[in-house]
Amino acid sequence: MPTTRIAITGANSAVGNVLLTEIANTTDTSAVAIVRREGALEELPTGSSVTTAVARYEDGAALRAALDGVSCVVHLAGILFESRTTTYQSANVETTQALVEAATDTGVRHLVFISSIGADPASPNGYFRSKGVAEALVTGADLAGTAIRTPLLLGPETAGGRALVRTASQGSTKTLGGGTHTLRPLDIDDLSAAIFAAVAQDQPADRSVHDLVGPTGVTYRGLIEQMANLLGKDVSVGSTPIWLAKLGAGAAGLFRQGGMTPDVIDVITSSEDVPHNADGDLDIMLTPLANTLQKLVQA
Repeated sequence: MPTTRIAITGANSAVGNVLLTEIANTTDTSAVAIVRREGALEELPTGSSVTTAVARYEDGAALRAALDGVSCVVHLAGILFESRTTTYQSANVETTQALVEAATDTGVRHLVFISSIGADPASPNGYFRSKGVAEALVTGADLAGTAIRTPLLLGPETAGGRALVRTASQGSTKTLGGGTHTLRPLDIDDLSAAIFAAVAQDQPADRSVHDLVGPTGVTYRGLIEQMANLLGKDVSVGSTPIWLAKLGAGAAGLFRQGGMTPDVIDVITSSEDVPHNADGDLDIMLTPLANTLQKLVQA
């Protein structure tokens, strides 16, 4: 019988699906997969160890009911692209605040929050600022809080992985600033292992923030070229000046809310180098980048 019961928000995300698939195949962990809409239930892995719940964050009673009997919550929900109806404040901050309150009310012992490299509550960038504020809510709560900051996630299920294959498959492409920014892509399976390691901690630190990136630094241009080579494709990589892209995004923002904005451009062209990688702290083995890319080829 399962001995650990966790809850996963944003359970229909790529990371959520990987976690739930693993849980469905284990005997020592069970999970309640939390989504915001009924239709998302169809996207979830199934198994005797996985139950589901539909709960909107503004419905405190539904959240508390979903967390009943749960010892740890893994909070995956959040956005990079705002929309007319969803902002960083509502999707990244207010959801986290509601979850912290519900977790505290129901006696949850530990909350694991998946954040982003660059998160900082003082950042001028709206996305990074919202992630930093959300981290502070988690690590400042009356329960143990762990934040894991992640870079570009790669796997057959991820948006980043699909976009990389699509871009590398073209004869030519243009990248922001020539794709010279340094990435440290992380295999989605490695993030899954890190999350399980954090969940399994018998005495989690009260306030713990980890920068977890992949083992290899590579420019975005270099990543596209490596992927193209594995696919047997020739790709010409050109450049779009970042200032020009921001100008266009800013102009488009006069007529619509969200989408590709100057803040998003800053996020996706930021360096993912970190002073200390948390793979050793979380006791996980990182997948070589070449192996991760091979998974994308085989998908």
